[in-house]
Amino acid sequence: MQRAIMENWALFLGMLMLMIANGLLVTLLSIRGAGLGFTPLTISIMQACYPLGALIGTITVPHLIEKVGHIRVFSALASLVSIAAIIHLLTSDPISWSAMRFMAGICFPGLYVVTESWLNAKSENRIRAQVLSVYFIIQTLGPAAGTAMVGFPDPSGNLMFGIVSILISLAIVPLLLSGIRAPDFSAPDRMSVTKLYRVSPMAVMGIVLMSIAVSAWFIALPLYGLQKGFTEAQASGALVVAMIAAGVVQYPVGWISDNIDRRYVVIGLCFVAILAAVWMAVDTSPSRIIIGFAVIAAMTLPVYSILAAHANDQLKPSQVIAASGTMVFLLQFGQVFGMLLGPNVTAMGDGRGLQLLVAVISVGVIVIAVARRVSREAPEETGEVLATGILGAAQPGLLQAEVIAASDEAERE
Repeated sequence: MQRAIMENWALFLGMLMLMIANGLLVTLLSIRGAGLGFTPLTISIMQACYPLGALIGTITVPHLIEKVGHIRVFSALASLVSIAAIIHLLTSDPISWSAMRFMAGICFPGLYVVTESWLNAKSENRIRAQVLSVYFIIQTLGPAAGTAMVGFPDPSGNLMFGIVSILISLAIVPLLLSGIRAPDFSAPDRMSVTKLYRVSPMAVMGIVLMSIAVSAWFIALPLYGLQKGFTEAQASGALVVAMIAAGVVQYPVGWISDNIDRRYVVIGLCFVAILAAVWMAVDTSPSRIIIGFAVIAAMTLPVYSILAAHANDQLKPSQVIAASGTMVFLLQFGQVFGMLLGPNVTAMGDGRGLQLLVAVISVGVIVIAVARRVSREAPEETGEVLATGILGAAQPGLLQAEVIAASDEAERE
């Protein structure tokens, strides 16, 4: 582990700063937007521009890396995102903020592609899983740390946007000064959604539905807290607790999923999420927000990793990387609708809309899982669940996919 960290310190440090900046920016925009008088609909449209841009970024950036190289693409995209943060600081209208979220949506996934493909190329097979574990910790703790920073004192209202820009600019420095040579890179082939659906309907439908739920509570939780009388620090703190809870349960849930039918685990997680959502709908007191959404986060966020593993259990090793890109595309597609719905449903049902949205989606995923379990047995040979921080999901998941493919190839040999 020590060797893996030492060999890739520049990339890990750069990615940590990127994840902190992204977590800070996405939460800051929701809270500051509300302070500027943006309606929930305006905030939801602005935030939905990020996954819309990501749908483009996940497809175009890999080809751009293949054409001009990792370092140039990384530097160019980081510069554009830094500019976007500054424009947020200089303007206060929803149109410019939405345009900058769209640009960030294109750039951030590209930055993840550069980092992850670089890590994959620079990591030997025997330490790649260790590299992945460090990478997941960064994916989880980075956005949580960034979200926590929203509560820092900022009398001028401009400090946090400046910090975002500084962090993104600094993320370039370790990569440029580390002396690491860029690896060769070929843009991965893509598997169509239709083809993946024929392999695993549950993975396709479940990823879209659960990404709607996760992005809805992630974007709307700070706004929901503000509506309940929380301060900015308390609202962002509730989201930090939720994200940490989700990160802590990833590995235990993954271990359970490796030992029983994954669909049973998905059903169990969604059932507990429904109980938490109903409990919060019955008791809407502010004191229940932190506990309730921590449970919801812990139950909903790991589902993507389990569904991805369920799909990979039924794929050939040669299909894993292409399928990974398609699943992340589905993740971004669902997040568009989640970010549109989240802020707009919080006030519905006398302040119970967000909880009910999570409950309804969880019921839908349970129905799909039960239907698939009745119609098809679990595969005899299964791989391992690899935890994924889907809020900063690596695009298109090359490192996770490579670990699975390499493991399957080793077992076959």
